[in-house]
Amino acid sequence: MTIEESDARRRVETLRAELREHDRRYYVLDAPTIADAEYDRLFRELADLEARHPSLVTPDSPTQRVAGAPAEGFEPYVRPEPMLSLENVVSADELAAWEERIRSQIGEGPPIGYWCEPKVDGAALELVYERGRLAVAATRGDGRIGENVTPNARTIRSVPLTLHGDPPALLEVRGEIYMEKADFARLNEENQERGERTFANPRNSAAGSLRQLDSALTARRPLKLLVHGVGRLEGASFARQSEAMERIASWGLPTATRRGRACAGLTAVQAYFDELGAAREAIPFEIDGVVIKVDSIALQRELGARARNPRWAVAYKYPPREEVTRLERIEVQVGRTGALTPVAILTPVRVGGVVVGSATLHNQDMIDEKDVREGDTVVVTRAGDVIPEIVRVLPELRPPSTAPFLMPEMCPACGARASKADGEVISRCPNIACPAQVKGRILHFAGREAMDIDHLGEKLVDQLVATGMVRDPADLYALALEPLAALPRMGPKSARNLLDSIERSKRTTLARLIHALGIRHVGATLAGALARRIGSIAELRDATRERLEEVPDVGPEVSASLRGFFDDPANVSVVEKLIAAGVRAEPPPPEEAGPLAGMVFVFTGEMAAMPRSRAKALVEARGGRIAGSVSRQVTHVVAGEAAGSKLTKARDLGLTILEESDFVRLVGAG
Repeated sequence: MTIEESDARRRVETLRAELREHDRRYYVLDAPTIADAEYDRLFRELADLEARHPSLVTPDSPTQRVAGAPAEGFEPYVRPEPMLSLENVVSADELAAWEERIRSQIGEGPPIGYWCEPKVDGAALELVYERGRLAVAATRGDGRIGENVTPNARTIRSVPLTLHGDPPALLEVRGEIYMEKADFARLNEENQERGERTFANPRNSAAGSLRQLDSALTARRPLKLLVHGVGRLEGASFARQSEAMERIASWGLPTATRRGRACAGLTAVQAYFDELGAAREAIPFEIDGVVIKVDSIALQRELGARARNPRWAVAYKYPPREEVTRLERIEVQVGRTGALTPVAILTPVRVGGVVVGSATLHNQDMIDEKDVREGDTVVVTRAGDVIPEIVRVLPELRPPSTAPFLMPEMCPACGARASKADGEVISRCPNIACPAQVKGRILHFAGREAMDIDHLGEKLVDQLVATGMVRDPADLYALALEPLAALPRMGPKSARNLLDSIERSKRTTLARLIHALGIRHVGATLAGALARRIGSIAELRDATRERLEEVPDVGPEVSASLRGFFDDPANVSVVEKLIAAGVRAEPPPPEEAGPLAGMVFVFTGEMAAMPRSRAKALVEARGGRIAGSVSRQVTHVVAGEAAGSKLTKARDLGLTILEESDFVRLVGAG
């Protein structure tokens, strides 16, 4: 092996390791740490090295397969045909080179016809319709195996459950789940008001929403579908891609047909690319390029595909929107859950038509990786054209006096010692009374899935915290009419309405109270499981990690979070104040006491008699348990209309299958 080959091998191995890690963060964690342009640069460098040194190509290289892997918690969906990704080009010369490769395979002739449409910056989704009804919805995963997210997809209004007209017997379509810019901005604004996590960009928000284990969370997100391609097809045929898109739209599936265009030759393609780019800001959803496909289906089949992408399609990407500015200082902000997040305060600069004055740095590891320092000159982009992000530092312009930045050991808001859980990169303030957390915690505590206190909005919470009337959620129960009515924009009537709602909240369920405490990793579903198995807030406070891990879905990470919460005297004090104020949390009946004790239910398909949430509540109220997927531990599968793959698996395992009418009789809800 020559020195050049040896150096190339080392660089290839380094690039593969980097790309695999970024793939994991993007596809599995939905938390990318680099901009798309930087990822593309690394990928292209690897592809170029492999092209120059074919002996270094391996089947597991990122260039040889679609990135990603199914996440735990979803049933795997094995595709009969792989869901491929697209090759990227970033210039007119690269686009011409792509067409030359097509010409080398098919020969010279008249201009090639192409179908062009906006490249939606969303999360890939495949939908399978059988006899016009939605049977399966699955994420891309690794291309061959994806995640079955059918229940979540069914909550998206733009995903038709039944197709219109005369659809084929089998129709497999591929598309993108996305959020419109205005909806994304509104979601982040609402989350910020509630003290909840905000999203980096619409794409990550869509991907995270689609992969929620609780379909109710997906349903609350403003997701939309745009279909761009066809997979398997039985009972219909198309001669051209443009015809396929028109027919798909006629069956009720949303497509980009009205923004797409059939183009004869690359000159027309380039004109469309430039025209769409000029109108990019006016398009209601984020796009990062144009997808160009050979229009003839017969020619698509002739051209075929490589291991990772089809030869007949390409993504022509717009250049990233980047500007250079100065990083003036790094501030550390504290979120509702106590997460300490470093934020770069920038000399304001206009990026893509928006003035940017700050950018998140996420955590210490990212700061170290990019070697970001106060006083640096940095390149800034808007990830997904929305959230500002530092792409890289320009070290040649670094002042000599700069020093590496270190996250503080103490919470900057309250002085408590910050801690970092094993395997995590984020430091957190453990103090429930931390001023920076109080507002978000109160809003969470009063939320509809928690204590359900009406008339307590963000502006009022601002006033209550600023005046010192409320320092923790328990202080809500000590509010008095006169001082409350004296606050700006309140008055006696509004104050009385709020106090009445607070009084009503004193009688609640144990599950709601546990959820309201805002314990990290404990959402509404897990709070219900804890309430059923533990029985009281006092027992939960004293439970050992071993006892906690006897509860379904409570593992080491969750038990450590629970134990850490109740080991903090400040948190225990809040709980004791709630009890002293008259808050009474009623536990659910013990599982062994209910008529469905020992039974585990899975629901599949649409229910007509009642919402699925109501059906699950009836099961739990009668001592049964709910599972998200079919396994040998499941005792009953309730099959509604258009039941999917869960029903097939249940039959294979010989489980008891109930029609909806049987279930209604079983739970006594008829």
